[in-house]
Amino acid sequence: MGNELLKRTNKPASGLWSAQFLIDSPNLVKEVHQAYIDAGAEVITTNTYSTIPSYLQKENKTHLMKDLIKKAGAIAREVANANDQEVLVAGSLPPLNESYRPDLVPNEKESIPVYEELIKELNPFVDIFLCETISSIAETTNILKAVNNKAERNKKIWLSWTLLEDDTNRLRSKEPIEEAFKVAEKFNPDVYLFNCTDPVAITKGIKTLKSLTDKQIGCYPNVFGVPFDWTLDNDVQVEPRNLSIQQFVDYKNLWESIGAKIIGGCCGVGPDYIDALKN
Repeated sequence: MGNELLKRTNKPASGLWSAQFLIDSPNLVKEVHQAYIDAGAEVITTNTYSTIPSYLQKENKTHLMKDLIKKAGAIAREVANANDQEVLVAGSLPPLNESYRPDLVPNEKESIPVYEELIKELNPFVDIFLCETISSIAETTNILKAVNNKAERNKKIWLSWTLLEDDTNRLRSKEPIEEAFKVAEKFNPDVYLFNCTDPVAITKGIKTLKSLTDKQIGCYPNVFGVPFDWTLDNDVQVEPRNLSIQQFVDYKNLWESIGAKIIGGCCGVGPDYIDALKN
C-alpha cells in the first residue's frame, strides 16, 4: 500500500508514511485497494501500518490515531463490499517502532495498549487480524496477547514473521522459526505466514512451517533488500532485489508445490504482480 501510494503520486516518503494519504488523499487509498481487487486479490489489507504513535508523533499527529484507524478500516470495508466477488479485509497490526528491528521492539507494557487500540477500532471493519512483519518472539507474544484480549471471536488471526535474508531459517532476531512457532501456538493463530522477506529465505521457511503444522501457511515477499540498521527516516539505502514479475510467478508455483495456500505481495509488489500471479 505505502509504496503504491508513493508511486502513484511520485512523492518521497514522509514521516507519516502511508498514513499521510488518509489525511490528504483518502480517495487514492480507495483506488489502490480497488486496483488490487481488479488484479485478482481476494484479500486487501487496511492502510494502518503507520497509524501508530511512533509514526504519528513525528508530525505531532498522535491525537488523530483513533480517527485514522477507523478511516482506514472503513475505506477498506467500503471497497471490499462494493465488489461482486467476496473480498476479505485484513486489519494490519504492524511493528510499533521500526520494521525489521527486533532491537527496537517496545516492551509488553508499552505494546499491548497500542495494539488494543488498533484492534478495537478495526474490529467493526475487518474479517482478519494480520499480525505482520513480526521480527522476534517477544514481538510475537506482545501482539498475540493483545489480539486474544480484544479481537472479536469470529475474526481470524494471521501471524506473519519477517526473516533474516539468508537460509538460516531464523527471524530477524536470530531466533529459530521452530522456537517462535512453539510460543505462537500457545495463542492458536489460524494461519502462519512470512512477509517482507527475501523469496529464498521464504522458501526454506515454508518448508519448515509445513513440517510443524497442518494449519494454512503462506507468504508475501517484498521487492527490496533491507539492511539491519535501516529505518524509514535514515539515509541507509534500500536496494531493489532481482524479483521480476515472472520470477514472482515462478516462486508462487514453487511455494504452492511445497504447501503454501495463501500467497501475495508486500512492499513494491504492485497490482501488475498480483495480476500475473492470479492469471
